[in-house]
Amino acid sequence: MSGGFRGQPRANSGKMRIRAFPMNMDDKYVNDIWALLKNAIEEIQRKNNSGLSFEELYRNAYTMVLHKHGERLYLGLRQVVADHLTKTVQVEVEAAIHNDFLGVLSSAWSEHQTAMVMIRDILMYMDRVYVQQNAVESVYDMGLILFRDHVVHSPTVHQQLRKQLLEIVAAERNGEVVNRSSIRSACNMLVTIGVGNRHVYIEDFQKPFLTESAAFYQRESQRLLAENSVSVYLRMVEGRLKEEAERARYYLDEGTEAPITQVLETELLSKHLNEIVEMQNSGVVHMLKHERRADLACMYKLLSRVDDGRAAMITALSKYLREEGKSLVSEEEREEGARNPVSFVQSLINLKNKYDGFLLNAFKSDVKFKSAIHSDFEYFINLGRRSPEFLSLFIDDLLKKGMKGMTERECDALLDKTIMLFRFLEERDVFERYYKQHLAKRLLFNKTISDDLEKSMISKLKAECGCGFTSKLEGMFKDMSVSQLTFEEFRGHLTTMGETMEVDIHVRVLTTGCWPSQSPVTQYLIPGPAMKTFEKFKNFYLNKHSGRQLTLQPHMGAGDLNAHFYPNGPASPVKHVLQVSTTQMCILVLFNKRTSLTLSQIVSETDVPKRDAIRALQSLAMGKVQQRVLVKMPKSKEIEANDRFSVNDSFSSKLHRVKIQAVTAKGENEPERKATRQKVDEDRKHEIEACLVRIMKARKKLGHNALVTECISLLQSRFSPSMPFIKKRIESLIERDYMRRAEDSRNVYVYVA
Repeated sequence: MSGGFRGQPRANSGKMRIRAFPMNMDDKYVNDIWALLKNAIEEIQRKNNSGLSFEELYRNAYTMVLHKHGERLYLGLRQVVADHLTKTVQVEVEAAIHNDFLGVLSSAWSEHQTAMVMIRDILMYMDRVYVQQNAVESVYDMGLILFRDHVVHSPTVHQQLRKQLLEIVAAERNGEVVNRSSIRSACNMLVTIGVGNRHVYIEDFQKPFLTESAAFYQRESQRLLAENSVSVYLRMVEGRLKEEAERARYYLDEGTEAPITQVLETELLSKHLNEIVEMQNSGVVHMLKHERRADLACMYKLLSRVDDGRAAMITALSKYLREEGKSLVSEEEREEGARNPVSFVQSLINLKNKYDGFLLNAFKSDVKFKSAIHSDFEYFINLGRRSPEFLSLFIDDLLKKGMKGMTERECDALLDKTIMLFRFLEERDVFERYYKQHLAKRLLFNKTISDDLEKSMISKLKAECGCGFTSKLEGMFKDMSVSQLTFEEFRGHLTTMGETMEVDIHVRVLTTGCWPSQSPVTQYLIPGPAMKTFEKFKNFYLNKHSGRQLTLQPHMGAGDLNAHFYPNGPASPVKHVLQVSTTQMCILVLFNKRTSLTLSQIVSETDVPKRDAIRALQSLAMGKVQQRVLVKMPKSKEIEANDRFSVNDSFSSKLHRVKIQAVTAKGENEPERKATRQKVDEDRKHEIEACLVRIMKARKKLGHNALVTECISLLQSRFSPSMPFIKKRIESLIERDYMRRAEDSRNVYVYVA
């Protein structure tokens, strides 16, 4: 009896002795077992497995393997499965080529999997013993491989499967509704029959799928670009990328998503990169001009996926921004018809705000875009030699007048914007000179709208450039507060001495090094009462501070004049208080004794420089109608030496206190700019020499290139010195024995203590 035990009693014991199962089985017995198993396998493949005893089949398979007939069982199984696949499954699938091919294939694949699971359960012991000992495929994997070789890779099925899969994808791309489940089942089958890797799926489907996709999208990209604007094209590309990703995730293998995405990026974006970026009336420039932030954001998102995509966008943006900036600067550099410096700087701020908006909303604050925009602004702002002056004038206008409807906090925010532009300046020392001049006038003429805003601006400059940059500006504020205390002491002194001021004056004492250089100063002929009172203050101050000198700066002062006009005749004078500059005061006082004066006479009798006298007369006789207290004859636009001026007795104003606005140029004229530039160059000489000496004192010995590089590095926060300029200062220091050339090399310098 198969699988039984035989026993024989011992003479001296009632126990059973167990004998080993015979190790050899005759061929007939093996053939009978195999015939039984083969029949069962065939019944399973025919789906007639209801009458089978799986326990009995398992014991028979176990017996064959146990008695070393595993190879026959394994090879026999392979042959039975292969025969079934070749003679039955392959024939059925090929017969359905023109009638629900994928459905029949999917059904055959599903039935084969089910059959192989049952067969695997019967032959489980062979899987555990024979398969592992001989390193062959498991029963189930063998079934997968056989299905691949005899069904899927049969020439007819192989070709038809690929063809139908590609046709279904193409149909869906063209908008048709397709049976996604059939293609999903086919793709899953291709992955499964790879037995642990994707090579079958890749070779049978993915590679031809990618090739077909590349050809399809190559044609589509050319058609769409010819028919649509860039913004519409990019929306379509975005849609296609989404479709293909969903397709890969839903019914293709997930590993296909990355390569199909790369195909789309190559065919739809990379190959048309320049055309997308530079297309007339719809590319990057068009989007920037019309502030199409959403379109720019879409382009940035898509082109960021491909090599050189962002670089192409940056190049186009940078080129357009530089052109836009250069047009602003060149318009301002033209003398004729030049715009107001305030509107120029406001245009720069608006331009920066616009591109900051692009950077934040379209380019996701991309560091490379930010760097490019910064570089472009730095480029065109420094093309204009008047940019430092105009920026200072803008701040001056803001701190004198404020902006209509703006709170102090909003003004401070606008100052932050000016600091943003200040960072782009290379000639910061030029800006400092102009800013100092404008601050001086605001402080001396009480024109600042807020001391807090003034100090806030200085704090911002200090944060950018350090204490050295703002020390003199802070000194100017200190002088104003000290002067207030000093003049209060002077008033107390007069009271103590029982003296009075002939006219009410207020003197501010300025430290020479902190305030803008005004030498040489022309001393005006100040009206007598005012001059006498000033002399009293001068004596008081010099007695208190021995060793100091006071030099009057009349052009930096202002005063109030009581004036009588007779618009209704001599019997009824109209009184006004005129708020004027010291220069205007000196001129108007002359008309107390004279009815009319020429320009030449005014210059002669006041010692006011002709240029300053002309400016003062322009505001008195040719300014706003409600401020014309003098009449000029003849009535021409220019003031000549023999033009005659007289009091405008018909002058009238609704205001008792009338402020005569001085005629000030929006920026300096050419001679003044040359003078400022000469002063700046002279200051730079000293700064470069001081820097060179500090470096050499610390290093003692240094090569030429190293010295020049370190000097530029230390000074670049204020200005960018040229190498020839530095070389001249080195030669000058050598001539004055601050350093010398090394004996063994002319390109090495030695510090001279």
